[in-house]
Amino acid sequence: MQSLQTFTQRAGIALVLALPCVALATPPSWAPAHGWRKKNDPTYAGYSGREWDYDYGVRTGSCDRGRIGQVLGGVVGGVAGGAIGAEVAKGSEHREVAIVVGTVIGAAIGSDIGRRMDKTDRSCVGHSLELADYGQSVQWTNPNTRVTYQLTPLDAERGDDGCRRFKLIAHGSFGLSEGRTVACTDGQGVWHLEDDRVSRR
Repeated sequence: MQSLQTFTQRAGIALVLALPCVALATPPSWAPAHGWRKKNDPTYAGYSGREWDYDYGVRTGSCDRGRIGQVLGGVVGGVAGGAIGAEVAKGSEHREVAIVVGTVIGAAIGSDIGRRMDKTDRSCVGHSLELADYGQSVQWTNPNTRVTYQLTPLDAERGDDGCRRFKLIAHGSFGLSEGRTVACTDGQGVWHLEDDRVSRR
């Protein structure tokens, strides 16, 4: 009888000690459990006002080139910005990933470096402009060119013109290049850079 009583007391103490751990393991209302977003809020609100099904890792600070490349149907390297612009103009309302177009991106990080950016790199730029928070850096590496890019938005709120300032850093065998510029969205996930707004650091 004594041993049963002792066991019951010890079990009660263990339960009391375990309850705070259980409470801590349960996420608070403002931090939903893993998988909650996909089940209850499956889309990501973009800076342009468009909803996206996937963030491709942008919200956690790393653009998933592999997944974006699959969506785009493979990596297209060495494509001029104008050609990319003509391509994305078709059916832009049904895009699964954002993209930045135009040749002027080279004005921010250097024309030679800008030409090394393929369609997947440009989609990482576009999707980062759509979903990255103010001051949050998003990084990715092109395995073909071995250039690492890092984009950081510099505007917290969307302007009336739908434009957003950002900093772009490129690092590779050439060293490091950094620039700041402005991109504006057409509301369908296509971002255009304007050369008169480029300011080299």
